[in-house]
Amino acid sequence: MPDYITNASTLDATYFKAYDETLNLWNIPFEELYIPTTYGIAHVIVSGPKNEEPIVLLHGMNASSTMWYPNIESLSKNHRVFAIDFILEPGKSYLFNDIENVEEVTDWYEEVLYVLELESFHLIGASRGGWLAVNLALHNQEKIKSLLLLSPAQTFIWIRPSLDLFKNIVTLLSSKDKQIDQSLESMSTDVENISDTYLKQYKIGLERKSENKFVTSMKPFSNEELKSLQMPVLVLIGDDDMINEKRTIEIARLLPKGKGEVIPNAGHFLSIDQAKLVNEKMVTFLNQ
Repeated sequence: MPDYITNASTLDATYFKAYDETLNLWNIPFEELYIPTTYGIAHVIVSGPKNEEPIVLLHGMNASSTMWYPNIESLSKNHRVFAIDFILEPGKSYLFNDIENVEEVTDWYEEVLYVLELESFHLIGASRGGWLAVNLALHNQEKIKSLLLLSPAQTFIWIRPSLDLFKNIVTLLSSKDKQIDQSLESMSTDVENISDTYLKQYKIGLERKSENKFVTSMKPFSNEELKSLQMPVLVLIGDDDMINEKRTIEIARLLPKGKGEVIPNAGHFLSIDQAKLVNEKMVTFLNQ
């Protein structure tokens, strides 16, 4: 365990404690790896049988790998799962050399995957992690067995104007707590369904320094880029998704091996809002 964990500042120590408390929600055995890379330390949570096919998980913005707490048991049952904390956001990864552009983000992920010796794997990304997953897939087609995207942000279409988006903009003038509450209400159909333990970690994480860069670089991929993806692709969005709409699914179905579905009674946080159904969809797709 590296020094930035064992000798953490007060705020970081509070966050890491909250992170570990959320990991208690996983209810399955796991191990934590700290991998030295060119840009810093990559924190990876590993679970599932060692000899099964690997899955790599890329979490949503500011969410950290603990966001998979409602899904990890199902995904780990018949797969070896590697959940990577994005080095530029709250989590247990640690940046010490600046990352200047999206290309270097891809380089960082590729370095982590190389150390993990993952030559072939399934890739699952949520929200911003979905955009990062597609970007990574475009550079590593031969390695990725399938691509599963949960409400990918700015990947197929631009984020559409909506009442929820307007409310989020208006609350920028309010207190930080109110901003967070409004953001959660716009992203989830049932905020009370989100674990209080996870919400505590999430809110502390927003207080820490975060290198939340390259958001403006997240532009929808061109039809030519998307149609070049040769692996099976499944896109799931919620029917009350602030980030996507049905056109996302229509574009996904135009991919060579693309599928798309709308999950009922779910928002942008569909993996939490409708965890049981989303887990069934993901496992079925992975097994096929």
